[in-house]
Amino acid sequence: MPIDLRITKVLAIKELRDATRNRWFALYAIGFGGLATALSYLALSGAGSYGVAGFGKTSATLINLVILIVPLMGLTLGALSIAGDRESGALAYVMAQPVSTLEILIAKFIGLGAGLAGALAVGFGFSGLIVAWQGTAGNTGDYLGLVGLAILLALASLSVGLLLSAGLQKSATAIGVSLFLWLLLAFASDLGLMGTAVVLDIGIRELFAIALINPLQVFKMAAVLTIRGDLEVLGPAGLYAVRTYGDGLLPLLIGILALWVVVPFSLGYIVFSRKGAI
Repeated sequence: MPIDLRITKVLAIKELRDATRNRWFALYAIGFGGLATALSYLALSGAGSYGVAGFGKTSATLINLVILIVPLMGLTLGALSIAGDRESGALAYVMAQPVSTLEILIAKFIGLGAGLAGALAVGFGFSGLIVAWQGTAGNTGDYLGLVGLAILLALASLSVGLLLSAGLQKSATAIGVSLFLWLLLAFASDLGLMGTAVVLDIGIRELFAIALINPLQVFKMAAVLTIRGDLEVLGPAGLYAVRTYGDGLLPLLIGILALWVVVPFSLGYIVFSRKGAI
């Protein structure tokens, strides 16, 4: 199906403007930026750690912050997008124009994704200034890798949120389901995996396979691998992953995160095409 890039651009700019005016978006952006900056400062100066050790401590703090906040940002903004427009009647008005459902969905993804990427870039930017100020600017490449992975996780969460929004009628329902999914993924990221391993007495290979299902855990492994070059801090499952996949582990993890962007978006398009503005 041909896509009119001019129409898509106009709709994407509208979505970006709407996102920046959204109080939830503003709250998330300010909260993430403030916490990232404060935690980076405390991690570096509070314990008197500098250089590689200080950067590692700061990165570990930021990884946990990303896992907690970024999926919540993407899921809720995506969940509000289509369902909110459907509920207010704005979606019916847009779909009455000569525009396809694919153009609408792509525009929403680009507009909201750009907003999320911008918010994360600002938050990481202030945090990066603290890192550079404390003398750890030599780790710029690793830091930028962490930023890129965080943006990829945000886009994956946004894609899942759009899928939920396409299939649910009410915005309140979409938000409720997205919050439940966020709690489920956050719980299963570490504590849930440990509990599952203990209760079911599963092996390391199976534990690693289960970890690959959760995009938050995939992000964590990719981020730790980017910064440290190994996964020893994640225990036996991390050691197994490095020994089994070697240099191909990081591309594998990035590829899985990319699938979390593409697959939910594709499913969302199918659902949105069938359901439309109703």
